[in-house]
Amino acid sequence: MLYAIICEDKADSEPLRKATRDDHLAYIGSFDVRLAGPMLSDDGETMIGSIIMLDAESLPAAQSFAKSDPYKLAGLFENVTIRPFRQAIPQP
Repeated sequence: MLYAIICEDKADSEPLRKATRDDHLAYIGSFDVRLAGPMLSDDGETMIGSIIMLDAESLPAAQSFAKSDPYKLAGLFENVTIRPFRQAIPQP
């Protein structure tokens, strides 16, 4: 099942995000991630969070993935929301 993982960064944490980025990308690259990228502020430039579409066996597996993300371990996120997701467009 797909899970939408929506992570909101703590305020003024872009330097921490950039410093941890390589570890984060290596980590998520070892899972079945269908789509991932940073959320941006209204200026269209500043990274303020992440959205990840993860194919996982269960909600606990998705939660475990999110808890072990190097961004999470570094203390980047203020809030993480994980929800089951059903893709409609494009049709799988």
